[in-house]
Amino acid sequence: MNNKKPNILLIYTGGTIGMVKDFKTGSLRAFNFKNLLKRIPELQLLDCNIETVSFENPIDSSNMNPEYWVQIAEIIEGNYTEFDGFVVLHGSDTMSYTTSALSFMLENLAKPVIFTGSQLPIGDLRTDAKENLITSIQLASIQNKGKPVIKEVCLYFEYKLYRGNRTTKLNAEHFQAFASMNYPDLAESGVHLKINNEYLFHPNLNKKFTVHKKLNDNIALIKLFPGISQSVIKSVFNTPGLKAVIIETYGAGNCTTEDWFVNILHEQISKGIYIINVTQCSGGSVIMGHYETSSQLKKIGVVSGKDITTEAALAKLMFLLGQNNFDDNTFKTIFERPLCGEIS
Repeated sequence: MNNKKPNILLIYTGGTIGMVKDFKTGSLRAFNFKNLLKRIPELQLLDCNIETVSFENPIDSSNMNPEYWVQIAEIIEGNYTEFDGFVVLHGSDTMSYTTSALSFMLENLAKPVIFTGSQLPIGDLRTDAKENLITSIQLASIQNKGKPVIKEVCLYFEYKLYRGNRTTKLNAEHFQAFASMNYPDLAESGVHLKINNEYLFHPNLNKKFTVHKKLNDNIALIKLFPGISQSVIKSVFNTPGLKAVIIETYGAGNCTTEDWFVNILHEQISKGIYIINVTQCSGGSVIMGHYETSSQLKKIGVVSGKDITTEAALAKLMFLLGQNNFDDNTFKTIFERPLCGEIS
């Protein structure tokens, strides 16, 4: 029987969870990370060993970018053998982007990497920070026969554990800020922690853990709206160095059938620009060809995002473009199949 306590590394990047109110200005600012632990003495009751590391300069998650994703990945890489699980404290605004990116960057991950944060600062009387942090650490500590039960990048918020690359932030005010519309919850916290084992990701444990640090952010995102003009679409595609564009279409992947629109896309695809079709809807899937308004996109070679979130689509694009140069068919095939559970 294994009586060894799991070792958990707590990584603080910034965000509301570790902020205090500046009484002079009334705005929130990051404070000393060690104070965070002092404010939650309950952490000492957890059946695990907790160590901490913090960004040298904690950031508001609105300033999150691929360079910081690499920093987080490198912290995990450098501590991977010593720790059984990782909990990352992160601002909620861009958390779904970061969890999506890390799910691709941490290939063959065999340990939990659980992101959490809060809507209210840790010092607030009604804060959601304590429960989110304590339960995230508990989830990262769960083992079976000395091995972690969770082996993927997750997001925990307000009693629910989600697959990170399936999440979207839906509410700026409610404690239940996130949703996973196209994939079931991985766990739920109530009187007991209920793990939905059938929905957990099962990596190939025979393959070596690999951290990918090359990301290409020469991409753009276009959200279609009734009346979007030809000049706006053209201006995006005229961006120097552009490699790919995600288009958020209507419903099941539909768009205008105006000749100018389809012709611009066809012209760009022939130049080697990848175009990904993702739905604007919070839930559901792109099914190109289901309606006449998407059949032309299918014909000209637009890549289907299927039921991927916009956040995961952006992260997957940056990841794939950073790895290799693909021919068009290979890229389409790889994008349209799941790499780490991001697509059904």
